[in-house]
Amino acid sequence: MKKPSMPKMPTVPKFDLRALAEDFKSLDPKDIGTWPLLPRFTVLLALFAGLLAGGWWLDWKSQLEDLEGKRQQEAKLKQEYLDKKKQAVNLEEHRKQLAEVDKSFGALLKQLPNKAEMESLLIDINQAGLGRGLQFELFKPGRETIRDFYAELPISLKINGGYHDLGAFAADVAKLPRIVSLANVAFAPDKGGQLKLDATAMTYRYLDEEELAAQRRAKAAQTKAKGAKK
Repeated sequence: MKKPSMPKMPTVPKFDLRALAEDFKSLDPKDIGTWPLLPRFTVLLALFAGLLAGGWWLDWKSQLEDLEGKRQQEAKLKQEYLDKKKQAVNLEEHRKQLAEVDKSFGALLKQLPNKAEMESLLIDINQAGLGRGLQFELFKPGRETIRDFYAELPISLKINGGYHDLGAFAADVAKLPRIVSLANVAFAPDKGGQLKLDATAMTYRYLDEEELAAQRRAKAAQTKAKGAKK
């Protein structure tokens, strides 16, 4: 018995670019309806591709860029919303923390003397040294520096005495009810087995209302002057 023969697959016609080009040369551009199917299909495909490219360049590209910008803006707004939601949830905790900060700040502020109390503070520092039997070669207040809400007054010190007495003096200064810090501390041997202490005692005081008002006026004038220069 003969085996049944397999049906033959239809052959796919080859696409001949040269023949297509020759067809285009012989076509009448004023009478497209008489063109063969392949040239008409090629022209339609080219027109469709051109329309897509023109639409992309003239309209769709800017719309896609706007869409991407809106997406980024949406993500940013979502993050801002989540951040504000967290702040709202923790609002009571933030208020408690702020109250604690205000309380701590108030306690520190009470440790700063006002302008009238500075003389008493300088006397206390001097008495802390004399009470330990130390000898002052130099006790010279320097130039005051104004900060945001307080002022710094450095005092140059040169003191002679024993090691333990100088250490006790530093401890006494740290225990004063007002804030006093010793900086630039240097020791050098002195006569009779004594030591010489060179240091800067930094004292602080808070600004009164008149000084704060003057400072605000100065800042406002400075800001105005900068604005005028621009």
